[in-house]
Amino acid sequence: MKGKKIVECVPNFSEGRNEKVIEEIAEAIRQTPGCVLLDVDPGKSTNRTVYTFVGEPSAVAQGALNAARVARKLIDMRHHKGEHPRIGALDVCPFVPVANVTMDECVECAKEFARRASEELGIPVYLYEFAQPLEYRKKLSQIREGEYEGLAEKIKKPEWKPDFGPAEFIPEWGATVAGARNFLIAYNVNILGTKEQAHRIALNIREAGRGPNEPGLFKEVRAIGWWVEENNMAQVSINLTNFKVTPPHIVFEEIKRQAAKLKVGVVGSELVGLIPLEAILMAAEYYIERENLFILHEDQKVKLVVDRLGLNSITPFDPKKKIIEYMIKEEPNEPLAGSTVREFIEKISARTPAPGGGSASAAISAIGTALGCMVAQLTYGVRKFEHLTDELRKVIPPLYHTTRELISKIDADANAFNEYMDALRLPKNTLEEIELREKAMQEGLKKAINVPLTTMRMADSCWDAMKAVARIGNFASRSDIEVGAKALETGIWGAYRNVLINLPSITDADFVAKVKTEAEMISNRAKECLDEILKIIAQRTQ
Repeated sequence: MKGKKIVECVPNFSEGRNEKVIEEIAEAIRQTPGCVLLDVDPGKSTNRTVYTFVGEPSAVAQGALNAARVARKLIDMRHHKGEHPRIGALDVCPFVPVANVTMDECVECAKEFARRASEELGIPVYLYEFAQPLEYRKKLSQIREGEYEGLAEKIKKPEWKPDFGPAEFIPEWGATVAGARNFLIAYNVNILGTKEQAHRIALNIREAGRGPNEPGLFKEVRAIGWWVEENNMAQVSINLTNFKVTPPHIVFEEIKRQAAKLKVGVVGSELVGLIPLEAILMAAEYYIERENLFILHEDQKVKLVVDRLGLNSITPFDPKKKIIEYMIKEEPNEPLAGSTVREFIEKISARTPAPGGGSASAAISAIGTALGCMVAQLTYGVRKFEHLTDELRKVIPPLYHTTRELISKIDADANAFNEYMDALRLPKNTLEEIELREKAMQEGLKKAINVPLTTMRMADSCWDAMKAVARIGNFASRSDIEVGAKALETGIWGAYRNVLINLPSITDADFVAKVKTEAEMISNRAKECLDEILKIIAQRTQ
């Protein structure tokens, strides 16, 4: 995904019951070149379907238009009834920046879609959020006020003239709202109570509260209460417009408190569409800290959140289909780190300059920290070592995370060398070409130095943890921590030699002096720490 522009589009169509219509709209998105349909989430009570798809900006705008074109033929708002507020057949069509794309580019997506949809389909389109400059019509709720039923009169007013398309009521369509916004999490909490009780909770938590004189508890939260017939229970339906301000888990816990006061039950929650991984991990850290848990693996953190929020309460929560990063994830471009041990060693032995000592040093350093992590984990959770639990919980995370960071340096070192070699091959026929080549070579050399220097820094950060494992780790695994410490020292020494070999070619004297001082200090400390660890183990009897 590196360098590729990714925009998310989340069109909401006013049809959640007719499977044929829902599927035809989905197929229009799937068939658009460059678009990847991630999720289709229909609701019978709301009579509404939320589609989520991603792609590059131009492709996403086209995908939204293709979907709208199908809806224009198949949805008739004159017969629409549903719990969710709405103003048209394609009710709202937001464009959201995901990767390597700015909000301004998403605004252009929204405007391009609005322009073409109004011209080709003859429909009125309003802009909202970042695409709308007028404050009184910036929020979706402002544009939707009066809903579809009030649109016939509203659209005639000069202040409510659409941004694109005819200023007239189209009965079978209504109007569409398109814009650019931050990532929105559509999140519902299930209430074993009445619609009125759910709405009472919604009024308490939402930013607007009960009005200007009685604001709610949380910023960036919109909420209403409704009844979901197919699930035979009420819901507090929530839009979290900035999960970094108010995340789902905080809202969920507050709703549980509110429901307890009303003596009604809360039975989990559900996500409509997708959620960013960051929001899940924020929730995981909250519950880990609150319950004093020790969880390292990302997949276990996800499982914890799914359980604590009850995300399986209505339909199974599949992380691969509900977490946006997992949906659009591409395998890392790490041909060395991703190869087998045999393949990696054979690549080093080949008649090529890369991979070489730098990649090998990163791998050896990673093996060193991995062995330390292994011994610590073999000690943790064993009954005879329970008195060491708190200390082991501090020791394991830096070893675990640094091991994975060091693995990424295996390919980074080879790539840096290849970039320098590319600079060497640049033409040098003119004075300008010579200057450009020299500049590229210096930049390539600095990168070739900074990668092994970073390897040294990462490895150096683990000595305190390695010493602790030597001191308290399972004595039966003492040879493993000895090998780990020696591997870590060797990896640092190897990275140090790869720093030194390139320094004489650098013309920046300050850079050379600074790097040399730091690298020597880390290398010397590695020797001292290795000796200390070997001494600690030699003095232990158990």
